[in-house]
Amino acid sequence: MAKKLRRKRKIFTALGFLALLVGLAFFLFSGDNRAILSELVRDNVTKEEIQESLGDLGFKGYFTIGILSMLQVILTFIPAEPIQMMAGVAFGLWKGAAICIVGVMVGNTIIYLLYKIYGDKLSEFFTTNAEFDFSIARTSSKIALIILLMYVLPAIPYGLICIFAASLNIKYPKYLFLTTLGAVPSAFLDVGLGHIAMSASWIVAICVFLVIVTLLIVMFRYKKALFKKVNEFMTKTYSTKTTVKKGSGLLIRLVSFGLRFSFDTKVKSKLKKEVKKLEKPCIVLCTHGSAYDFLYAGRLLMKEKPQFVVARLYFYNKRSARWLRRAGCFPKSMFSADIGNAKNCMRVVSMKRTLAMMPEARLSTIGRFEGIQDSTYKFIKRMNLPVYTIRADGAYLAKPKWGDKPRKGALVEAKLSPLFTAEETKSLSLDEVKARVDEALAYDDLAWLEKHPQVRYKNKTLAEGLENILCRCPHCNAQFSMLTEKRKIYCEKCGFERTLDSRYAFTEPTPFTNFAEWYDWQKAEMEKEMLADAGWKIESPVALLHASLDGRRTLREAGNGYCTLDRTGLHYSGEDNGELVEKHFPLSEIYRLLFGAGEDFEIYEGETIYYFRPDNRRSCVAWYMASELLKKLYD
Repeated sequence: MAKKLRRKRKIFTALGFLALLVGLAFFLFSGDNRAILSELVRDNVTKEEIQESLGDLGFKGYFTIGILSMLQVILTFIPAEPIQMMAGVAFGLWKGAAICIVGVMVGNTIIYLLYKIYGDKLSEFFTTNAEFDFSIARTSSKIALIILLMYVLPAIPYGLICIFAASLNIKYPKYLFLTTLGAVPSAFLDVGLGHIAMSASWIVAICVFLVIVTLLIVMFRYKKALFKKVNEFMTKTYSTKTTVKKGSGLLIRLVSFGLRFSFDTKVKSKLKKEVKKLEKPCIVLCTHGSAYDFLYAGRLLMKEKPQFVVARLYFYNKRSARWLRRAGCFPKSMFSADIGNAKNCMRVVSMKRTLAMMPEARLSTIGRFEGIQDSTYKFIKRMNLPVYTIRADGAYLAKPKWGDKPRKGALVEAKLSPLFTAEETKSLSLDEVKARVDEALAYDDLAWLEKHPQVRYKNKTLAEGLENILCRCPHCNAQFSMLTEKRKIYCEKCGFERTLDSRYAFTEPTPFTNFAEWYDWQKAEMEKEMLADAGWKIESPVALLHASLDGRRTLREAGNGYCTLDRTGLHYSGEDNGELVEKHFPLSEIYRLLFGAGEDFEIYEGETIYYFRPDNRRSCVAWYMASELLKKLYD
């Protein structure tokens, strides 16, 4: 029944459109209008004759030019130039252009309505010999600019551009604005030529006309090369590739002071320098317990104008990337081979600057040191540079990975210390370098808190978000069943409940005194399950996100699929930019899966991020734990 109704609607629409064309043709080729149309092809016509003919029609003259302008959009065999030049002769530049543009708007609207009814079948009536790649254009991030560009390219009828724009499912106001704006330059040019030819100087008009014809000939002569360039432009996307430059010391100071005054209202920080001036070039290794670690490091290194290594994720948005580059920062694909980052590190050294990095490369999960990739120790050893450390104790508890905001009453103690001289770095073995770096950076905020009994965290929602770190109930062993409210964490299945006090300890200390002990227990339980089951795996439906193509946002949706992590590695099966793919990351190439608490787990491949959002966001921490344990047991 529905199919019959749709078929009838299409038939009646076609008949109605045909009747409209017949009626317009009757109007145009009857009476005085026929005389007007004959002026388009008659030689030796004068301005006065055209103006007199149209003037006799009165308002019909405007209507006639408007209808012709509309038809040259819908019926591509009707040339636009004679109509628009005649409008310039008869009505002048502004009035003639306005009439033509209104006609174009009506024609564009009719095509939009027809496409909504007939869809892609309408494209059969519009053909082109252009080598323009419409499939690339359809997926490009520069679609508005591309639609406007199509209007100046040769061999693409305006009607086809309108159909293409309508097929993008953009809203009518945006469609009409773009398709009309694209036609405006040529309308003004043709109307202007007609106006100049009759009212100013036919010599000037001929000169302008010859320039346009020459330009068109050149464009047609090199049409293939032109369309190749346009197709390449459409596929070009925003890139995070960066050649590091010296950062602005003034910008670093302004940002550091601004953040300091906004942050210190809640968090008290004590900064200490054990060295007055750094020997440059040098390397500074910073702990990474909190997202605010760059604030403490920036203040301690303010006068040294440090060049920070930053996660590539923050460079996917071109606005934030612009400011990061101005501050001297450069991107790194975390836990992935990144030649561009290595080159930038060498440039910083060659500029005799301070290279600052957070070698853990991810926020601490429970407020203690979680290890560094072996490649980082090798880099330190190879550079033979002075090495310093910044250790920020209490930073995690001031703003934990799972928390939504800084904790009022928090205390952070950050200290800049020398670790190696250049001679020591050169003389020590790799194992000695590793041992001393780990010793200098190893922090445990809950152990630190025990030594500071005066610290109290004055936050009514202290526990909220903790369910994104504690994913297993110790009472019923259910996974991903924990929820939080204010200072309480509880199991939605069995009702098990614990409350955090103002020092992150549980008021009911059985079976765990704090969240770190709980986390260690659930990790040990996962390890037991892995050892007991050779086929152990974690799996989930996921949404896949990649970097934004245009840099206006950070990420874009790329598809949906299914992720599995087992002893062979991480496997994704599903959509990726409109294609069905099977993507595998071997365990040997995975150091850790990065994760956002209650948000995602992710992995880099070159500059590309695979950002996976599982159906159950509370499971993200389990993917991180699993990647660490599988690496430990099977790689």
